[in-house]
Amino acid sequence: MSTSLETTAAPTDAGTPHADLGPPPGSRKRFRLDRYALIIGFVGIIVGFGVTEPSTFMSVGNLSNILGSQAVLFILVMAVILPTIMGDFVDLSLGASLGLSAMLIAVLNVQHNVPIVLACVFGVLAALVIGAVNAFFVVWFQSDPFIITLGTQSVVTGVTYIISSNNTVGVVSTGLSNWIFTNNFLSIPLEFYYGLAIFLVVWYVLSFTPLGQKALVTGQSREVARLSGIKVDKYRAWAFIIGAGIAGLAGVAYAGTNGSVDPTAGSSYILPAFAAVFLGATAIKPGRINALGSFIAVYFLATGTAGLQLAGLQAYYQQIFYGAVLVAALTIPKMTRDRLFHRRRATS
Repeated sequence: MSTSLETTAAPTDAGTPHADLGPPPGSRKRFRLDRYALIIGFVGIIVGFGVTEPSTFMSVGNLSNILGSQAVLFILVMAVILPTIMGDFVDLSLGASLGLSAMLIAVLNVQHNVPIVLACVFGVLAALVIGAVNAFFVVWFQSDPFIITLGTQSVVTGVTYIISSNNTVGVVSTGLSNWIFTNNFLSIPLEFYYGLAIFLVVWYVLSFTPLGQKALVTGQSREVARLSGIKVDKYRAWAFIIGAGIAGLAGVAYAGTNGSVDPTAGSSYILPAFAAVFLGATAIKPGRINALGSFIAVYFLATGTAGLQLAGLQAYYQQIFYGAVLVAALTIPKMTRDRLFHRRRATS
């Protein structure tokens, strides 16, 4: 059984034939190139903005900004991967979990003088509860994860507004800000390294442990996984819970980065997170959700938006950029697979 990190983007349809017809002449080289198309595009963006904005885009300060400012998104992307890699599309509540975690930290620390470490613990625990609720309704009742997490998102967003009294809350303890954003290593804020550590744990567990093998089989076909003795529902449930916990950690990073928390904090991250996950599925292992591809995609998007900002474009162009990338990430792999399938049929 493969120990690869990646799993297919959705459970395999049991009625779909799986015979490998083999690639048509010349397609193997093209397919290998597909694996690195995102990296090539990444290099193209760096070169393009480096030429048009050489004094600012290629500076150490801009590199530090790109790596540090995207740490919250980077952590949230790792949260999105877990239920997605199990075939549960999509957990829309993760952005709201981030927002509730950050707001709870701010309210407890600023308004109730709770020590910042304890406030962070409560924030992450609240996110874990949301994940457990999602797991209960999606897995126990075999409900559509999209509908359930959409409902959970609405409820959690409402709770966030209630506990904040619909106000921005701050300033959170400077100790948290120091250890998240202000302090740095090699001119890069510490939050980047926290995100990197979470990525390495996710990558290692899914790549080199039996859990990763079970996630791979579950994502490919739940029926095959059950026949192989894998406790599918158990692992799906834990994916929701652990993913929510990671989203809670993203909330900690958000509170430390910004110092104050807005009730809408999580909503601005969920679209870029899914864009990164699905865009990452076009890299390294095209058509498959994978952590390494998502890592590359996060900073591809970050580099693109940083370049747009330095070029003087308004913030709404960033939303256009994210949306266009998400559409492309979902359609380009399908177009590639369709072309490959027709070529195989033609040569068989």
